[in-house]
Order: sequence, then structure tokens, then C-alpha cells
Amino acid sequence: MPQLFLNEKSCGTKADPDRVNRAMTDMVRAVLAVAREDRAGTLLVSGEPVTALQLAQGHAIQKWIGSPGTKDLWQRLAILQSKWPLREAFPEGETHADVEYRHDGDAVEGLGAAHLTGGLGISLPVDSRWDTDRLTLVREELVDDEDGGSAVTEVDVVHAARREHVATHLPWIRRGANSARQKAVESLRSGTELWARCPELFPTLQFTPLAEQHFAELAEVWVRPVGERLGELQDAVSDWDPARQPIAPQWRSYVRTEFESRRRLCWFPDTDGKNHLFDWHCDFLPKPGRMHFRLLHEERTLRIAYAGRKLDV
Repeated sequence: MPQLFLNEKSCGTKADPDRVNRAMTDMVRAVLAVAREDRAGTLLVSGEPVTALQLAQGHAIQKWIGSPGTKDLWQRLAILQSKWPLREAFPEGETHADVEYRHDGDAVEGLGAAHLTGGLGISLPVDSRWDTDRLTLVREELVDDEDGGSAVTEVDVVHAARREHVATHLPWIRRGANSARQKAVESLRSGTELWARCPELFPTLQFTPLAEQHFAELAEVWVRPVGERLGELQDAVSDWDPARQPIAPQWRSYVRTEFESRRRLCWFPDTDGKNHLFDWHCDFLPKPGRMHFRLLHEERTLRIAYAGRKLDV
């Protein structure tokens, strides 16, 4: 679960409005890049509500929201989970009042909270010092001894201000997402429960209108295997670049198209109301479980039409 902590110091500049708006756009795209990998677990943490943010001196977030080309970005940001103030992201009863973090001599509460919780710091790349994928902070912690002194150390915090920075952290983000997703799948007992969790657990995948019916009819023994296959498909299309892989993604399990003689069985109504061929498929145990889908190259994803017993068997 990647908690994203806003670096309040990156919002205190006197930069011109156009530069601030461009920086905010870059940062929001970075946040959404993280959410693409783990939509369910991505949590935006700031010192104040997102709608009350001051992106720079005299430059409220509403000025960015009203600038050209930001409507879609703002809508997508607004639906993400968020918390404020920072202490709400700490374990219950923990304040970390005995620890302070600084960067270039300035106290940085948001970045410090990111380090304390194993999260990711995010900044507006207005100042070049925030335009990086990792930051070194000075941590000072009170020591419980007779002298009442403190211990000072240097620590690194994972950080992003642009999508390019997020790309360097993808393995770390995915490990956390996959672990949380696997735990969620293991807790499910029915296809109906699995269907209800699909948007958060597998946000990149799409489904036909009738897919819900097939999921509801899944036997309990198939629920976890189907969830695991969905996770593998999610990971495959998340990495897919159709320009480099024009045929299909690099699959995480055995995936193939149907034999010519069986393709007549693989036509299902799609979202446009027309029948389409869903002959790409994968198996799941116990046999003869099978899931059918078709690739959507332009959208860099796939749409699932069927999950259940192998067709015509």
C-alpha cells in the first residue's frame, strides 16, 4: 500500500503561475502513475485537505484546476483515497514527536512521514532540488539517556515529482500491490465477492456486460484461481507497450488463442452490443476452468467476457 506524502516545502515558492501549474500537472501525473499500479492501496497524505492546498504563495489549487487541460487530471486525483493531517497516517497512538527530518536545513514533515512509514514522498518539481527519484534527509531523534541528547543520521526516502521518477520505483510498488492483492484474493469465498472487488484489485482490466453473470456462477473452488489469473493479466497489460509488442503482452502464465475449430464458441456480446471474438484464453485449476478475453491494443488492455467451465465441455 503506497502511502504518498506531499512535501509541503515544495509548495512554498514564489514561482510564476504558469510554472507552478506545469509542476502540479507533472506531480499529479506521477501520483496517477502510482495509482495505476495499485489503485486500491494508493493513499494521498497531506497536511491539509487536497482542496485547500496552496501550491505556491498566493496560488491556491483552484487556480490549477481552472487552467487548461487539467479537468481530467483533477477528477482522477479527487477520487483517490486521501488523509490529513499527516499524523492520521501513523499507527494509532504514535506521534513520532521525538523525530525531526530536515533537507538542506529545512524541516520537512511530509518527507519525514514518508520515511517513518515506508511510504513515498511526492513534490511539485518547481525547484530543481525536488526533481529527483530519491532524496537524502537528515534525521534527528531524541535519545533516551541521562544526557538527553539526540542521534543524527542521514537517510534516503523514495520520492517522485514526475512520471519518470515513478518508473524507477515500479518493482517496489508492484511488490507491495501484489502482496496486498494476494491477501485480498485469498479472503474471497464467492464469485460475487470477487466481482465486487475487481475494480479496485484489477483496475486496468475491462469486462463485458455479461461477465458479471459468469463470475456469480463460479464454484467456490474456482474463486481464488480466477483471482490469481486476473492478477497475472493485470500485471501483463500494465507492462504492455503495443508499439514494441504488437501481437500481445508478455504473459505471466500460459495464455494462447483458441484453435480454429473451436473459435465458433468464443463469440460474446461486448460493450457496443455487438458480438466479438474472445478467443484469447487462459486456464485455471481445477480443470476444466477457463477464462476468455480479447485484446484492446489502442487502450493497452484486455476485456474479459467469460470465466467458468471450458466451453462446450
